[in-house]
Amino acid sequence: MSFLNDLYSGPWIVTFLVFFPGIAGLACLFIPRGWLKRFAFSAGLIEFLVSLPMFWTFGIGRIEYQNYVSIPWIPDWGISYAIGVDGISILLFLLTTFLLPISVLVSWEQIDKRERAYYAMLLVLVTGILGVFVALDLFLFYVFWEVMLVPMYFLIGVWGHERRIYAAVKFFLFTAFGSLLMLVAILVLFWLHLDQFGVASMAYPAMLRLDIPGGLEFWLFVAFALAFAIKVPMFPFHTWLPDAHVEAPTAGSVILAAVLLKMGVYGFLRFAIPLFPNAALDPRVVMTMLVLGLIGITYAAWVAAMQPNLKKLIAYTSVAHLGFVMVGTFAFTGTSVAGGVLQMVNHGVSTGALFILAGFLYQRRHTYEIAQYGGLAKVIPVFCFALVLTALASIGLPGLNGFVGEFLILVGSFLRYPWVTLVAATGVIFAAYYMLPMIRRVVWNDLTVEENRSLIDLSRLELAIIVPLLLMMVLMGVYPKPFIDRVAASANWLSERVELTIQADTADDALAAAEVLERSPRTP
Repeated sequence: MSFLNDLYSGPWIVTFLVFFPGIAGLACLFIPRGWLKRFAFSAGLIEFLVSLPMFWTFGIGRIEYQNYVSIPWIPDWGISYAIGVDGISILLFLLTTFLLPISVLVSWEQIDKRERAYYAMLLVLVTGILGVFVALDLFLFYVFWEVMLVPMYFLIGVWGHERRIYAAVKFFLFTAFGSLLMLVAILVLFWLHLDQFGVASMAYPAMLRLDIPGGLEFWLFVAFALAFAIKVPMFPFHTWLPDAHVEAPTAGSVILAAVLLKMGVYGFLRFAIPLFPNAALDPRVVMTMLVLGLIGITYAAWVAAMQPNLKKLIAYTSVAHLGFVMVGTFAFTGTSVAGGVLQMVNHGVSTGALFILAGFLYQRRHTYEIAQYGGLAKVIPVFCFALVLTALASIGLPGLNGFVGEFLILVGSFLRYPWVTLVAATGVIFAAYYMLPMIRRVVWNDLTVEENRSLIDLSRLELAIIVPLLLMMVLMGVYPKPFIDRVAASANWLSERVELTIQADTADDALAAAEVLERSPRTP
């Protein structure tokens, strides 16, 4: 055990986990076709198994970055290869590695053209995502952010459904626009650091100590916030998401819903709020973000309830769930932030499972239209059990994972914004409004469509895909303490930084927050 702790407390395990999928993806281009799927699954399984001990060896209660490493990369520009994990990133990192072998298995029978390129794109995509969650240099973060964009564009555009080109281009344009704004803001921060300290640096910890003029800080925050709001996606920047989900292959939808959307909220927690605390705490900004989060919760729920297409319904539920997370984020309490991070993981598990189950139906009937189903419990009961359990987890039934995150968000948010919390709580009712009728129409209605009578229940491969997700829903719902423990310290640090900024602003003493930051370093 001591050997394991030594290995997983070192700096290089995270580097291996970030780049191993990308290297395996490039190798897929040269693997014989008969071995390709086995190779891709083996790479995904190795990635997950190697990453799993990080959960147990992670130092609970520590706010500094763990597995931290910083090596000069482009010294003249102050760019370094700096990575590390903390409580905000560790669960999202492990969620990504957990879903990788599952995504490969989901593709096993669904992808039958250009397979080498497909698995290469899927694995390289994961490298980009993992890099985003651990990068502690702004330039490095931006590189991984862009690396993620290209494979997802091709996964939708090449292996998607009928309107795949439209959906892929729309996804690319929305994300690229936000990325360009963020790049401009990063360059401004670089020149500010050079001007104030006389040293070029793009290191994230160094940027935390910048003295940014108030007007400029607001616009830099806006540039970062737009990039991240598009990725969440928040209302009204959400319109690319339903098209991308409906047209993407099942594995693409799983990765998109489970982890890509979380990169937006992660960007707020890691960069936009800590780098620009005065702008993020401006009452006008806070109210805008909270109101947009509430609109996302209510508007997306009503739109989801009207959807005749199963996959599009699930896509709109993501907008509603991420609205909850944004409310928790901008409530700025340790409890609400921890609940938001936990809810991102919960949403990744349950919504990923919903997209997988929708993909199973599509394989059998080649349609996502809800009206084409009904009475499936009589024909494929195991599938229906998995669908009902996943739907209940998605709407936050106590005892399943979705309840824990929503409860923490509401409790933490009520301490600061009671009226916002009351409106957000109606989202729990709306979730039942759009999810339970869908379940009734698919599972319990009369079996009227003849083609459904001959459907085959879940195969062993499909059970191997869905059972781990079902177990995680129950585990995180019944015993969430280990997951909350790993998030709590970093969530509380962010909340305390917000409190200090409020006090500094009130007392006209901007040095107070910086002094406490020096006493509580984020890097070893």
